[in-house]
Amino acid sequence: MAFRKSGIRFVVFLSAVFLALSLLMGGCESPKKTPESGRTDISGLIKEAGSTSVLPLAESLALEFMKFHKDVRVETGGGGSGAGVKQCVAGTVDVGAISRDLKLTESDLISYPVARDAIAVIVNPGNPVNGLKADDVARIYSGEVTDWSQVGGEAGRIILFAREEGSGTRDTFDSIVMRQKKITPNALLRNSNGEVQAAVSQDATAIGFVSLGYVYGIKILDINGIKCSLKNCQNGSYPLVRRLYFTTKVIPNEAVTEFINFARSDAGQKIAEKMGFVPLVY
Repeated sequence: MAFRKSGIRFVVFLSAVFLALSLLMGGCESPKKTPESGRTDISGLIKEAGSTSVLPLAESLALEFMKFHKDVRVETGGGGSGAGVKQCVAGTVDVGAISRDLKLTESDLISYPVARDAIAVIVNPGNPVNGLKADDVARIYSGEVTDWSQVGGEAGRIILFAREEGSGTRDTFDSIVMRQKKITPNALLRNSNGEVQAAVSQDATAIGFVSLGYVYGIKILDINGIKCSLKNCQNGSYPLVRRLYFTTKVIPNEAVTEFINFARSDAGQKIAEKMGFVPLVY
């Protein structure tokens, strides 16, 4: 009988211990995660800069990310892919943005795909030309073709606008369109997609190439008979498609990791698609 009473007291004691431990564990529970934001206990400043193609996406991602992370501030900037790489290597930014693949000389950086993008070949809305072959675009930019009448347009000198050396958009255009040809020195260089877009929109004889996110107020040319549309980028029929990346110099800290993970998450990819970029998975 004494044994039964002592056994009961022991069971009650163990139950009390387990209850106390469960309450203690509950009180120390880590912040809950949400599908959109991941961790909620991070703080700090994240500096991002680089590709002007990535810039509109980076700005939208940053605004949405900061809604879920009130103690994190994300500063975004442009400058071009080359500048993004240089600043990332120098450590003046936490995240560099590039609109091309990393080069062999940049192998010390870590890249993270955040979206796909199309390069649109653009002309002034008043230009009657609606499409060109990729080879014709290369001949125009190499200086072999100098008049619109040579490619089915009205007689008139073609004014070329292109991106500067170091631009990710320029590098991709060179590799996909120009190939072995070189852009003529007669091309007028601009330091951002926005500057190319603005120049072409104001000149009836101009041609340029920009990220698909900068196609307002101008006409987009079909390339090889294929429209530059999100659908054709998704199904692979449009030929001028590239990946956009965030880069870091080292394994990033918690705040930067969460920001990059958010950009690559379903929520981040929905933002990219809404802005006219091609999601990573389709």
